[in-house]
Parts: sequence; C-alpha cells; structure tokens
Amino acid sequence: MTILVIGSVNADLTVQAARIPAPGETVLGGDARVSAGGKGANQAVAAALAGAHVSLCGAVGGDSDPFRLPALAGLTRACVDLSGLHTLDAPTGLALITVAADGENAITVASGANARFGPEHLPTDWGGFTHVLLQQELAPAVTLEAARRAHAAGLTVLLNAAPARTADPDLLAHTHHLIVNEHELAALVGRTVEDETLELAAHSLLGLGPKTVTVTLGAQGSLTVTPDQTYRIAAHSVQVVDTTGAGDTFCGVLAARLSSGDPLPQALHWAGVAAGLACTRPGAQDSMPGWAEVVAAERMR
Repeated sequence: MTILVIGSVNADLTVQAARIPAPGETVLGGDARVSAGGKGANQAVAAALAGAHVSLCGAVGGDSDPFRLPALAGLTRACVDLSGLHTLDAPTGLALITVAADGENAITVASGANARFGPEHLPTDWGGFTHVLLQQELAPAVTLEAARRAHAAGLTVLLNAAPARTADPDLLAHTHHLIVNEHELAALVGRTVEDETLELAAHSLLGLGPKTVTVTLGAQGSLTVTPDQTYRIAAHSVQVVDTTGAGDTFCGVLAARLSSGDPLPQALHWAGVAAGLACTRPGAQDSMPGWAEVVAAERMR
C-alpha cells in the first residue's frame, strides 16, 4: 500500500535554551542546528520509517538555495519518493525553533516555497495510492482541493489539522480520519475544551464528515472516537528531551500502520510508541525511530 503525503518541506533552525523567551525578552541559547523539517516532510519520513511506501508532493527552492539540501536530507535517507516535488522560484521554507530545558518548544515558520505551492501543483494521477495524509501548513485552498481530489479518487483521507484553524466544513466533509491535539480541537469546535468534554467535542466533529477523530494528548496518550467506539490509548512512558517531532511521528506512523492493514486500536498503539520514542531525542526527523526500534521498545515494556 502506498501513502501520498501532500505538505510542507522546511529546514529547521533549532536552538536549545533554558526557557522559551517571553515577548520582548532575549534568552541566550546553545549552538544552532540545521535539520530537515516541515510537517509534510516530517510525516512522510515517519511513515516511511514505519515501513510504508511513501511519496511526497511539496515544494522547495532552487539548487542555489542554502536550505534546499538540508530540507531534503531526511526524505532522501528514508527513501521517500520525491518525483512529486516541485522546485519553485522562492526560498525553501524555514522553521525557527526554540526548545526549552523541559522539552517544550516554540516555533516560527517562514513558509517560503510552501506558500507558493498551489492547486496546479497537485498530482493529476492519483492511481496507485491508497491513503493521502494532509496537514495545514499549505494554503487552505490547496489542502481543500487535495482532499476533494483524493476523496473522489477513492483514497482514505487523513487530515492532521495543524496548525490550528477554524473549521472548514467542506474540508472536514472530505476527511475520513481527523487528527488533532487539544488546541486544534478547540479551534475546530470554537470553544475551550476541558478534559471532561474532550470526548464530546471529538464526537461533535463526526457529524461534519470524519468517520474517525483522534485527539493526541501528549503524556496522557490519545483519545479516538468513531460513531460506534471510543479508544483511549496510554502514552509510551519516556524521559522527554524534545517534543518537536512527536506529533508528526504519531501521524506518519498511524497512516503507515493503517495502510498496512492494522486494526485501528493497534495502529493507534504503534503510533503512540513511536511518538514517545521521538521525544527522547532532539529534532524532528532526526528524532524519529525506525520500525525495528519501535518493535523493540514495545517488547521491553
């Protein structure tokens, strides 16, 4: 089974610091590190490392762009098919990431070529793919058109509604599996969501189109609702170093395991184990575990 990921490709410029700066504050950090990132690229790498055949459709700057090769390095190592990658007359996307001592992070994104990626850059042939994985770092019109075309072609559409935006009913109507964190869930339902209302809020989104809604809850694991079932999956317990890659790891591995035929609860479990392992190392793609490591971690529990 083959997954098509349509999304952003960035280089990540990361600095470790004692804390995330407050507005107007300067905080001295450690050495800067350049690595591969972008939610689309991250999720493509995570899915490929979990054993899926993955193709990426996205955009980067030209050969003279200093961040082009760093942005593509992880995709190349993971053997992601880049035949759908577009070179545009714009800088490669760049994410500026501050990682605090407690593992939390703050991210500012300069979208660059990702912002120039339009519906005209989407694939014309959707044959050979069984699943499409989308996020919200490309223009809303692009994400919506991708969901429409994939849905019409009979693909299973997974949408990670990140970064958070207000709900687009048309997009949700063409989504099979919606994946959000608590902040993104609150943006979609238009209100603050407390722990005791998480399940109700997730259920309310089922009426807008998705057949499945998964809410990632960090150290509390994940909550998934369908019209007939609710699944609460415990987190894989780890010593947290950096949470930057956890969410994208979860999404990519979930898509990979679903595409391989795993039942939903099992796919959610494997996604949680992989996301936990990603928290034990710094970076986004650099933190993502291979499938053998995920299986070994499960055996040691």
